[in-house]
Amino acid sequence: MHESYRQSFAPKQSGDGAALTAMAAELFGDDDEGDSTPSADDSAMAFELTHAMQGLDGVAALETALAEGKPYAVAFIDVRMPPGIDGKETATRIRKLDPNINIVIVTGYSDFSPIEISKAAGPTDKIFYIAKPFEVAEVVQTATALAGRWQLDIELAAARQQLADQVVMLEQKGAELAANESHAVHIANHDSLTEAPNRLAFLRALTERSRGKERFATAMLDLDRFKLVNDTLGHLAGDEMIRSVYQLLAASVPEGGLVARLGGDEFGILFDTPGEEAAVMACELMLRACSVTLKVFGHSIQASASMGVVVTEAEPVRDPVDVMRRADLALNESKRAGRGVVRPFDESMDESIRFRRQIESGLSKAIAGGELKLVYQPIVSREGLEVIGFEALLRWNSPEYGPISPGMFIPIAEESNLIHELGDWVIDQSLQEVKNWPDQYVSVNFSPRQFRRQNFVARVMERVQHAGVSPARFQIEITETAIFDDADRAADTLYKLRQMGFRIALDDFGTGYSSLYNIRKFALDCLKIDRSFIDGMGRERESAAIVHSIIHLGRALGLGVIAEGVETDAQVQALRLAGASHLQGYFFSRPIDAIDARRMAEDRFIEGKDDPGDGPALYQAGNGTHG
Repeated sequence: MHESYRQSFAPKQSGDGAALTAMAAELFGDDDEGDSTPSADDSAMAFELTHAMQGLDGVAALETALAEGKPYAVAFIDVRMPPGIDGKETATRIRKLDPNINIVIVTGYSDFSPIEISKAAGPTDKIFYIAKPFEVAEVVQTATALAGRWQLDIELAAARQQLADQVVMLEQKGAELAANESHAVHIANHDSLTEAPNRLAFLRALTERSRGKERFATAMLDLDRFKLVNDTLGHLAGDEMIRSVYQLLAASVPEGGLVARLGGDEFGILFDTPGEEAAVMACELMLRACSVTLKVFGHSIQASASMGVVVTEAEPVRDPVDVMRRADLALNESKRAGRGVVRPFDESMDESIRFRRQIESGLSKAIAGGELKLVYQPIVSREGLEVIGFEALLRWNSPEYGPISPGMFIPIAEESNLIHELGDWVIDQSLQEVKNWPDQYVSVNFSPRQFRRQNFVARVMERVQHAGVSPARFQIEITETAIFDDADRAADTLYKLRQMGFRIALDDFGTGYSSLYNIRKFALDCLKIDRSFIDGMGRERESAAIVHSIIHLGRALGLGVIAEGVETDAQVQALRLAGASHLQGYFFSRPIDAIDARRMAEDRFIEGKDDPGDGPALYQAGNGTHG
């Protein structure tokens, strides 16, 4: 093993060294001069190796290096070693001595799970894994990347110290600004006429309540015939009337409630309530308190108002803007009803809600009525452009509304239990179709709610077994959102799926809660680079850098990398050079129906694409249908 490391880090002058230099340059994003690019041939980046035959020797070497002020950047540790402490204990002791060192566990055994070692020798962003047998490039690339990162961490620590010194000076100025901050915040969150909370403060309070666990009411109040007061008595009288009405509302709002002036003669009110009936009664009491004769500049003014109210349940969490919109719809209804009344929100008031309910009802019938179908988009390998799998995509052609975008009906299904019925249908249909292909796999998207379904693993396994399909031919695509809410549960679920043989792909990678921690924590087979980054490669340096970084990261961790949304020959060439393992997009084929997918699966290679430089050759279905 030690001789393998010596050979791995020996200087090389071959093409492999040049390739490593290029990959490292992409990873660190160096400029064109490239004078800091790490290379196996660059003496400035040569590695000084220390070999220890067992754990205690390694710990002792680390102690000596730290005492001499020459800390190590990376430690490669075998889990199993000659008599003494094992790899896990070695990593634990090394981490206690040096919190900055990068630890790479190299093993062909599974005495300890990655999670166990991470807990003992974390943090997780400084511990990595390489499986035996390893490739020379894999070890050298890992060492190069981590040594570069280690150096950057040192420089970052120095920069942070410099910033800390400047903080002392800034705190003095901050103390001066703090004196004005309270006043500025008050002005930003309060109405200058009434000193009531303003629209910004109301929306913030509404957002907090929307995330809480209590049922609450949102009411909108508008003064009746307020324009007449302004026109006949002047704006000063109108301002005085608004101040008086606010005082009356503040005195009559239920305990713990909030009254805000949203603008003009409109007020917003928030208060806790046990239900809609109680909320309406509370609003009627406030309305009655406002329906009085006011004395304004010697004139008697009969005040009256209209109110709309909507009651929001604790679950599910509501969009605050949507809650305000509903309350506003109810207010408009109260004005149409003759003013001076309270109207609770009813879904019939909202055409969009009515349409969503129609879509939900139609979707339920569509599952049983044969209105749904799956289309398939091929996933091809980088070398030879061989079709190795298909992503199943759902389509709905409604007799009433025509083709309906998945972007519209999937979120509606997600809000109801229809997503489970819909998801089961997709699983069953895709499993039946995959049996018609020689050996390709089918990739199916799962929503966060499906993934969090009780007994998710058992349900999927039962359908796969019933269909008589090997789990290895079924790929589960999930987004980072699906696993972020409960990372521990998600990690356990993915581990079980992998143990049963399923393929796991992390979809839309780079757009959610991406982190090295997420990738290492979860059992994954591949990353799917979001199409937005692929589309921006030719225009934005940032997108190209992100794509290259994801590809290098995936390769270093032994994961496949699928580039989605490939549409041009230039993108194909760039992604092939960068090292993406698989490609998917309109350049090769649009989503096609099941019959054409079978033909493509049997052909195995994209028609007319033996040489990727030939230009686009969208797969043409026998009947011209692309789905």
